[in-house]
Amino acid sequence: MKTMDIIYAEELLRIQAIKVQPQQPFTWASGWLSPFYCDNRKTLSYPALRSFIKIELGRLVLEHFPQANAVAGVATGAIPQGALVADELGLPFVYVRSKAKDHGLANQIEGQLLPGMKVVVVEDLISTGGSSLKAVEALREAGVEVVGMVASFTYGFPVAEEAFKTAGVELITVSNYQAVVEAALKSGYIKEEQVPMLQAWRQNPAEWGK
Repeated sequence: MKTMDIIYAEELLRIQAIKVQPQQPFTWASGWLSPFYCDNRKTLSYPALRSFIKIELGRLVLEHFPQANAVAGVATGAIPQGALVADELGLPFVYVRSKAKDHGLANQIEGQLLPGMKVVVVEDLISTGGSSLKAVEALREAGVEVVGMVASFTYGFPVAEEAFKTAGVELITVSNYQAVVEAALKSGYIKEEQVPMLQAWRQNPAEWGK
């Protein structure tokens, strides 16, 4: 019987949201070179898959963070997924910008939260975890309790795992890099000889390709 992480990994491959091109690596905003790219936002264009993600993220919230009484999405990628999850669970929704606006009300958190609320954060994808944990910090400064975070996909970088541990944030995801590599190998999208390269990149992405 397939596990949920494999099921979602297969769906990402089916809609061609996964790209592997070691000869022409992608450059991330951080400056890292990557042979692998996950365009997780592409799932929003597929109604059945969008509903699947909404239901699965909602299930993870109910199973791991049942005390949550509000949902926060991290701008911009997780705004739609966060709103979908909040709607599924019937909970208030806010979203958190990377920084406060420099005009208007100068809000960093858009929406209504009351001090002491228990908030679960929704992310679409976890890479280094930096932007996700900045959102957590902003929420905590606003006087609410962050009970945890759910996300559709994580690369599982050691640097991110350490950052979440240090911040005291439990992260639960639908799928992950290892599951995608496994599904991609089984489907023939990647070859066996590419796996060591992909694993080496995940262990030390900052130095890969230099």
